[in-house]
Amino acid sequence: MEHVLDCLQARGLLEAVTSEGLRDRLQRPTKFYLGFDPTADSLHIGHMTAMMVMAWLQKFGHSPVVILGGATGRIGDPSGKSVERPLLSEEEIASNVERLKSQFALVLDFYHPSCPAKILDNFSWLGHFPLLQFLRDIGRHFRVGPMLSKEMVKTRIDSEEGISFTEFSYQLLQAYDFYYLFKHENVELELGGSDQWGNITAGLDLIRKLESQSAYGLTFPLLTRSDGKKFGKSEGGAVWLDEKKLSPYQFYQYLIRIPDADVIRLMKMLTFMDLNEIASIEASMLKSDYIPNTAQKRLAEEITRLVHGEENLLRAQKATEGAAPGATAVLDEKVLEEIARDLPNLELSLSSVVGQKVIELIVQVGLLPSKSEAQRMVQSGGIYLNNQKIDDIQRRFSSEDLIGGKYLLLAAGKKKKAVVTILANS
Repeated sequence: MEHVLDCLQARGLLEAVTSEGLRDRLQRPTKFYLGFDPTADSLHIGHMTAMMVMAWLQKFGHSPVVILGGATGRIGDPSGKSVERPLLSEEEIASNVERLKSQFALVLDFYHPSCPAKILDNFSWLGHFPLLQFLRDIGRHFRVGPMLSKEMVKTRIDSEEGISFTEFSYQLLQAYDFYYLFKHENVELELGGSDQWGNITAGLDLIRKLESQSAYGLTFPLLTRSDGKKFGKSEGGAVWLDEKKLSPYQFYQYLIRIPDADVIRLMKMLTFMDLNEIASIEASMLKSDYIPNTAQKRLAEEITRLVHGEENLLRAQKATEGAAPGATAVLDEKVLEEIARDLPNLELSLSSVVGQKVIELIVQVGLLPSKSEAQRMVQSGGIYLNNQKIDDIQRRFSSEDLIGGKYLLLAAGKKKKAVVTILANS
């Protein structure tokens, strides 16, 4: 049977391990943990790398423990940050902890018969730890020299912003988390992104000093694009997993626009697709008859289904098909409602639309800068109303053009689109 470390390596999900002994340890069921600070009320696509590493370990029979940092979230991890995080209120952190819990169920099994996942909040053991006792019992085991030598600390010290004592102390808290979980939950392995190496090794050192035993660490690569920048940001902000913050349609749209250079790597890292199928898709992309964006559609299908479910995937696919200029898909009110969440959307009265020229509204919604340019695009076949090409520069709107009695879909070319919503009682 394949070893879980080989599986992670093949999928690009393994950066480093703290000891070669981890391979032997993972021949037996092992409890492991990964911490997430609740700095927002949703995870985003950048967190999916961590979630998938946990999911693969669970598939190989190991037990996941998710730590939501109700305590450490009050401090803020300086790793990978050029400036100090804004501090959240206790109410915001508590609310975020509750909202994040459900998102881990997307890939982790909390009812597995032999290795169920569990979620803990580190506020339950750190939140009431007296400061003097913490400094006496834990702080004395740390030396400032090694703490200063951590890459994340050196980077921040050399920056204009510097690093506060609050952030500097973060590695003590994370190290104590690992020690606490080792002692009270039998957790022997900590996972983290590549920027967490220093925090993880601090925990290993503390366990060795306090318990005279060994534990393990494993890091995975951060999710970055082929140009080195972090994934997870779109024009509108983070690519959230919560559909209330980013609709399934918008989520799907982000994924089908992934560059060819990144799509295969994301299939390996963020899906459960078989590696043979991924290799076949990669080979097909090099062939002359490859249809552009086919791989992206497969990627978007897999990840959207994983995060948002089959029903929302179908809605996103239907909306995507419906929004394509010249598409044969039937536009209906539900499709336009979904599309309107992602496109420029202008609300107008019925009286201001009916009878107006299409080219005038094209300019009004900002798709083109002038009527003369709109006229030229009509003549070249680039203006669409409800996916139908407009070939008459004098074409005016009628009430029959309204989808569901309230929507119009306008397009100038293949990429510039907008929805007009007719206000009720107008």
